[in-house]
Amino acid sequence: QVQLVESGGGLVQAGGSLRLSCAASERTFSNYAMGWFRQAPGKEREFVAAISWSGGTTYYKDSVKGRFTISRDNAKNTVYLQMNSLKPEDTAVYYCAARQGGSSWLDHLYDHWGQGTQVTVSS
Repeated sequence: QVQLVESGGGLVQAGGSLRLSCAASERTFSNYAMGWFRQAPGKEREFVAAISWSGGTTYYKDSVKGRFTISRDNAKNTVYLQMNSLKPEDTAVYYCAARQGGSSWLDHLYDHWGQGTQVTVSS
């Protein structure tokens, strides 16, 4: 139902920063919990961060805690992932996802997915 479009990926040097955006076409965006996932070459898709529909609860993969921040602006129907202190191991295609329910690290619980945006961190 909801259409998601990611943007903001690119090539950055280790230690640099990027901000990813995910724009939703659904006017009831505020009712959806949102998540960010990523998939690196040769690896399975993994959870990165999630935020509740109200924005009051967030979850992060341990390896990105203190470096990444997920946020949302329901008035703009947009979720963000601010990525600081990037490392080469952060290189992956990043996907945003949405679900009607509580935020979760389980990707199969998400009903809607964007097309992804490439993040490449050089060493």
